Amino acid sequence: MARGIDYGNLMHQAMRGLIQTVLADVARDGLPGAHHFFITFDTTHPGVAIADWLHARYPSEMTVVLQHWYENLEVTDEGFSVTLNFGNQPEPLIIPFDAVRTFVDPSVEFGLRFESHEEDDEDEEDGDDPDTDGDDSPRPEAEVVSLDKFRKT
Repeated sequence: MARGIDYGNLMHQAMRGLIQTVLADVARDGLPGAHHFFITFDTTHPGVAIADWLHARYPSEMTVVLQHWYENLEVTDEGFSVTLNFGNQPEPLIIPFDAVRTFVDPSVEFGLRFESHEEDDEDEEDGDDPDTDGDDSPRPEAEVVSLDKFRKT
């Protein structure tokens, strides 16, 4: 029998679908107006493909900007690939949607942040109560991200 509705996972799927739609539109039509994106992703995630020197410089997390110069933006159901310029050196990147940690478009004060549920899975495998951490305080299942933190003052 099902344990319940996994709203956190469903919300993450919906948010990743939103990113997929936005990037597919940009791949087809280009960035409209002042829109630009800051995308932070987990460089250790399976399926991420970046140059060795970039991985050495960013061993766990990297933020890229899609704004003035990018080429070959391609979007699939699993993720996206793009070529970006790093110090006049074009580098192709492959980023699965599951590796994305944050997606921000500061031009319209929009942002998404994905919380990791790996700790939850490990706790369940160990037989611990998935709703608490080591000191018995409640663990949030999902985080509502206020757009106020991205507002320009």
